[in-house]
Amino acid sequence: IAECAPGGDGPASARPRLVKIAVVGGSGVGKTALVVRFLTRRFIGDYERNAGNLYSRHIQVDGEMLAIQVQDTPGVQIHEHSLDCNEQLNRCIRWADALVIVFSITDYKSFELLSHLYHHVRQLHPGNMVPVVIVANKADLLHIKEVEPQQGLQLANMLGCTFYEVSVSENYNNVFNAFHLLCKEVNKQQITSTPERRRTSLIPRPKSPNMQDLKRRFKQALSAKVRTVTSV
Repeated sequence: IAECAPGGDGPASARPRLVKIAVVGGSGVGKTALVVRFLTRRFIGDYERNAGNLYSRHIQVDGEMLAIQVQDTPGVQIHEHSLDCNEQLNRCIRWADALVIVFSITDYKSFELLSHLYHHVRQLHPGNMVPVVIVANKADLLHIKEVEPQQGLQLANMLGCTFYEVSVSENYNNVFNAFHLLCKEVNKQQITSTPERRRTSLIPRPKSPNMQDLKRRFKQALSAKVRTVTSV
């Protein structure tokens, strides 16, 4: 993955395809660190509590230029056995083409959020199988882990999601792999849906009754003129 210069204001056909990814999860699981690691390859240990920043980069994935927008989101909590999701988070989820759901292996409560968040995403994207990847962060902190890797993998399999265990602080590869998979999935969906939209736009509109009437009158007038010429 390589950072590239923005494409500018050229024609739409020359602009890079836009991929919008939202990163959601509990507080303190490392969402911001994950996003920054993916976009810059760098790890920064401490971040202020985020208010939902949007990060943009032009990058190249598998030889194609893509405009990636990654939306960081505030931490989610469970309140009385249901998710405490504000409208800002709901807008971010609806906006996204794909989602990363993050939990920390050192925080069992963040793991319990997974299935709630997944089903909430599906409710906000009815009928649209938006790609979702589950990421278990802080894999390097084995001495204080509260969630076994197998638990995350089993839940991801049950939900039908791809699972990655990562250490944002120590390893870039799996961070890249998680986002790379989503970019490919979204890109594939966009490419497949484009011809369909084109075919739909080429379907002729129903003809106006007035236009049909004008054509009929024109044919009658023309045939009458032919008959007159022939008789002469």
